[in-house]
Amino acid sequence: MRHIVIDARQYSTTSGRYIRELLVKLEELDKENRYSILLSEKDFDSYQPSNQNFQKVLAPFAQFSYAEQFQLLGLLKKLKPDLVHFSFVQQPLLYFGNKVTTIHDLTPLRFKSRGLNSFSYQFKKNLYWIMVKMAILSSKKILTPSKFVKTDLIKLTRKAKNKTTVTYEAGIKASSKKTIYRPMQNKKYIIYVGRAAVHKNLRNLVESFRLLQLDHPKLNLVLVGGDRNYQELKDYVAKRNILNIHFTGFVSDHELNWLYSKALAYVFPSLSEGFGLPGLEAMAHSAPVISSNASCLPEIYGDAALYFNPRDPEDIALKIERVLNDKEYRKQLIENGHKQLSKYSWQKTAKETLEIYNQLLK
Repeated sequence: MRHIVIDARQYSTTSGRYIRELLVKLEELDKENRYSILLSEKDFDSYQPSNQNFQKVLAPFAQFSYAEQFQLLGLLKKLKPDLVHFSFVQQPLLYFGNKVTTIHDLTPLRFKSRGLNSFSYQFKKNLYWIMVKMAILSSKKILTPSKFVKTDLIKLTRKAKNKTTVTYEAGIKASSKKTIYRPMQNKKYIIYVGRAAVHKNLRNLVESFRLLQLDHPKLNLVLVGGDRNYQELKDYVAKRNILNIHFTGFVSDHELNWLYSKALAYVFPSLSEGFGLPGLEAMAHSAPVISSNASCLPEIYGDAALYFNPRDPEDIALKIERVLNDKEYRKQLIENGHKQLSKYSWQKTAKETLEIYNQLLK
């Protein structure tokens, strides 16, 4: 029985769905190997394995920290794994054992986080660049969620070309459990769900909505999310006196299901993504998707979305208006969305990942 360690320290983060879903399916598929799952303190009780070959290991080491570089390194040496899967690039630079790394995207290299001065941003950007480069060079295999990210890595270093495999992620099944979100009951709205980081491009979405209101004064824009960047966007909206924009903050899963299912459209203005899960979630709930044409999104959504130039608010407004006014086209997008969803499954993701594990364990 071979011993595999999976670094799941991002288990409950916004990008943690990948590792959560992967673990569920690996437990179903693999009865041969033994697994140690590394978890942070806050997630230790959240993950409860159902396969007796999977055991939890406490790994209270923050990302980009001294502890990550040296204490996590010591823990890995103690565990003596035959293979380690780092589910993100943050890892001990001095670990050179048999390993596979998932690199979700290179967004941190392209966009400055709000609140960072130029020196701090450049330092973090350089550190991230080093970690990505080292992960590529030291890993036996690299997994990416899209061909776009694979191409991105090859541009960064040709060393990535022969060791990178695309393992597409997946969406979710629509839930029948819905709870009415009262503020939007009996109102017409378009919706965005996610963070408000710079690369999410929400200011241009807000500006396009301002243009839409000239012909659709009763239309609402619902922004679902609660990270710290939303306050800056709220201030921007208030300063420009743009009406009918609703910041929901946190909503329950059942309320989110209802919001998706009643939306006239889901609008995704992002400038950079590795896969684009929110659009697939919207498709699962029969919301037509209007998406940025940037990065991997056309690859993932195919003909199940109407695309716009994310840097042009007028183009965004034009594409939203088409979906609002053309009922037949809206219906076609919804049907295409259901077909597109069928191309992806977490079962397939896990199966392809397990095949990589077994290749490296031979």
